[in-house]
Amino acid sequence: MNLIFPYVRKGIAFTVIATILAILPACKNNQESDKSVLPNIVIIFVDDMGYGDPGCFGGVNPTPNIDKMADEGMRFTDFYVAQPVCGASRAALLTGCYPNRIGIYGAPGPRTTTGINSDELTIAELLKQKDYATAMYGKWHLGHLPQFLPVNHGFDEYFGTPYSNDMWPRHPDYVTLPLETAKRKWGFPPLPLIGDDTIAIADVTGEIQSEFTTMFTERAVEFIERNQDKPFFLYLAHPMPHVPLFVSEKHDGESGQGLYGDVIMELDWSVGQVINTLDSLGLSENTLVIFTSDNGPWLNYGDHAGVASPLREGKGTTWDGGVREPCVMKWPGMIPAGTECNEPVMTIDILPTISYLTEAQLPDHKIDGLNIWSLMAGEKDAVSPHDALYFYWLHDLHAVRSGDWKMHFPHKYRTMAGREGGHDGMPEKYSQDSTTYELYNLSEDIGEMNDLAQEYPEKLNELKELGEQMMIELGHGRVKGTGVREVGRVDE
Repeated sequence: MNLIFPYVRKGIAFTVIATILAILPACKNNQESDKSVLPNIVIIFVDDMGYGDPGCFGGVNPTPNIDKMADEGMRFTDFYVAQPVCGASRAALLTGCYPNRIGIYGAPGPRTTTGINSDELTIAELLKQKDYATAMYGKWHLGHLPQFLPVNHGFDEYFGTPYSNDMWPRHPDYVTLPLETAKRKWGFPPLPLIGDDTIAIADVTGEIQSEFTTMFTERAVEFIERNQDKPFFLYLAHPMPHVPLFVSEKHDGESGQGLYGDVIMELDWSVGQVINTLDSLGLSENTLVIFTSDNGPWLNYGDHAGVASPLREGKGTTWDGGVREPCVMKWPGMIPAGTECNEPVMTIDILPTISYLTEAQLPDHKIDGLNIWSLMAGEKDAVSPHDALYFYWLHDLHAVRSGDWKMHFPHKYRTMAGREGGHDGMPEKYSQDSTTYELYNLSEDIGEMNDLAQEYPEKLNELKELGEQMMIELGHGRVKGTGVREVGRVDE
């Protein structure tokens, strides 16, 4: 093997906290969490899953483990990501900030020389204050150069890919390009697999990718088993179901829904493996598990993409199909079983909520997320702590949601315009469309089809003003915001 990434940290020492003082007591759903015991945190973050993919969100794909997790926990119907694209979405999750605030836009590839700044605080770094064991397995996508990798941002262990699995010359998008052209487009290595032992493969093959879900799951299970006597944070970020799709032999043909369905079923298997491990070790009652996706489905891939329905559009747009994600949270005795939260919240809220649960200190710099524990705990009359949520696409603010209302600024967006996507991994081309100032009531119109801008001009202007204020702080177009911090950089 060509070892081109010999820089992953090994054997990072960490201080073991005192033996757990007591088993987390059962409590009423609206009680404050018991902070005498530090909870384990597990975040399972999949890639490009549609809102309508899991069974518990109306999907046809068999997802018994995710559905069981919803039965035993809380289903969030209005859970958002900050941008409808991989890298920016992950930046928001891990830092509690809109990605524009920390200078991360889009989906950085192999030739990118930027990444997450060392001055930002990730969830892993937050929890290291409390001596958590921390691990990240799967897709990182916040910079692939040494200083940007997970082990330099609070994670004791990392095994995975530094960016998307389509960033290689053998991906169907580029099979028609001469190989040298594809190399120049992406640079090399196109898709390394970075590990803490001897694995650093320059060109990941399809055979290896078919084992991604299994490999990362097995690492996650082993990490839980090894750290069962101390608090831990596990970030399991599967590259699937991002194209190109691969599934292991054991799940091939299992779903009856084609390759995409098989991939979803294998991800569901992974969720089951993690939760079953927690159950078997007696850790479930002291573990918060969060399952969600980084953005909506890549619709022009057709039968190799997920379903956003009943939402409008998908990945790469700020219509809800691109930014509203399936989300389930489970914590027996703390999150009420079989419940549903309809309040608008976002991945940026996870870090400050974990800070509240563990009493770890938030950073001195500004973050955008807010504590949503009252919603997670099912407290009576709890509402979203946000006056509004803001949705950028790259450098431009496209939309604002406040309560049930969502307003769009004029912008262009890609769409399939009612056409079917591609087949067998070959994408169709998007069309381009545009919107004016538009206003939707999502409680009555989840598909954003009935523009109410003319009927409710005051509400339109209210959200427009909120958006314009945020443009000053986070920027818009070529205008840099007053509250934007520097991205991490290295010289060419």
